[in-house]
Amino acid sequence: MQSFFPLVAVLLGYLIGSLSFAVIVSRVMGLNDPRTFGSKNPGATNVLRSGNKGAAVITLLLDAAKGWLPVMLVKWYGKPYGLEEGTMALVGLAAFVGHLYPVFFNFVGGKGVATAAGVLLGISWVLGLAAGATWLIMAYFFRYSSLASLTAAVFAPVYYIFGDGVAWYLNKGVMFSLFIMSLLLIYRHAENIGRLIKGKESRLGKKART
Repeated sequence: MQSFFPLVAVLLGYLIGSLSFAVIVSRVMGLNDPRTFGSKNPGATNVLRSGNKGAAVITLLLDAAKGWLPVMLVKWYGKPYGLEEGTMALVGLAAFVGHLYPVFFNFVGGKGVATAAGVLLGISWVLGLAAGATWLIMAYFFRYSSLASLTAAVFAPVYYIFGDGVAWYLNKGVMFSLFIMSLLLIYRHAENIGRLIKGKESRLGKKART
């Protein structure tokens, strides 16, 4: 049973992460499917390109919540079932992978930035705020969501390492999950990296043709 509960928790985390709120919110609000315009990425940034800021904000919050909630559920209720900090991080990673490869949407998902932010906030609000501040600073000065996301992805594990003994005590399971999330975020932004190099990347706030 000790191995059963962590497996169930990870599976539930993945299923929660598989809820593609960019598609769900767009359908509910009568907007075009975000997989059909702009970057074709089902995420809050592409929903924003539809011109509906409200839908983008709702998508952002729900995508972040589905990363935050599984982590917090393990924090709140996991200890009696043997779910410790390492399992908490793996559940967050599973929710993040669910967003990238959602079972409910033919395994075609978004890039996971908001969900990763939710996971970081669940692990530690200090870590989440540090990564979020990095994103905001880069987005404000350069107006590229992808560049801001890449920078935050690279710095999140760095922040965790340097926060050891100050804001938390380093856990190998958490470190592993953060490292994998960072690599996956970079991998999912491969096309964006190419467009950034060529100077063809879309800037924040630019409305896409639908």
